[in-house]
Amino acid sequence: MTERRSRAVLAAGALAAGAGLLLGGCGPSPAGTASAKDGAKRAAPPAQAPAGGTDAPEATTFARLKGVPRDTAPGGATGGLVVHPAKPVPVLDKPGGRTVATLPAQELGGPTWVPVVQSSGDWRRVLLPSRPNRASGWISGTADGLLTAHTPYTVRVDLSQRRLTLLKSGKPAGSWKVAVGGAKTPTPAGRTFVLANLAPAKKTPSPLVLPLGTHSATLDTFGGGPGTVALHGWPDRSVFGKAVTHGCVRVPQDALQSLAKVPLGSLVFINE
Repeated sequence: MTERRSRAVLAAGALAAGAGLLLGGCGPSPAGTASAKDGAKRAAPPAQAPAGGTDAPEATTFARLKGVPRDTAPGGATGGLVVHPAKPVPVLDKPGGRTVATLPAQELGGPTWVPVVQSSGDWRRVLLPSRPNRASGWISGTADGLLTAHTPYTVRVDLSQRRLTLLKSGKPAGSWKVAVGGAKTPTPAGRTFVLANLAPAKKTPSPLVLPLGTHSATLDTFGGGPGTVALHGWPDRSVFGKAVTHGCVRVPQDALQSLAKVPLGSLVFINE
């Protein structure tokens, strides 16, 4: 994506809402600071069948899908191709196969952008933001209203080194020590993507939250939400370099400013 395109996607993806509802674990807050798991407190809604006569559930961060293929190349890089359905499109278990989900046009109040990780003829295999982790599915590359773009950004999180590296066109654009999940609530490893760009409506430790298309492996819910893992800021720098969160990745302020430029759908590699 061009920088203009990136900003447009991010602006459209911004949601002034209780972002803490979605977080897989920001951990206890410093004294006197509202925890990022605060915000709108409601139970995660069940997977909803979309309109249009199909009973396939929507592939959202709240859904637990059945019959979807798992991502078998969690370390695999791509050319940065991302797609956005202008209207809901069927997700199949294989090219020309059985419909197992529907990819909605919007996720968390913004446009749905997902990464393409494999192609077969006119079919595109995309990563999905739903449980189980590493869920994927096939959509038609010729689907009506399917938009495509390319993002030059990728994010790499090294759990053992507790370091996040941002790359642009394959070249490092920044590297920071971060805080990751603790032993009982680890940050899930694998290949995922930037799902949304949220501005919490109430005071939290981070002015910006970037939910990912992955969930805590040990928490089915957190703070009233579905246990979605996110990248977000944290005011106490002493946590960086430590494994202390409930699964989220806490980053320094300058890292958050750089991550704000990353378009939706950009790949995030979380390595053990």
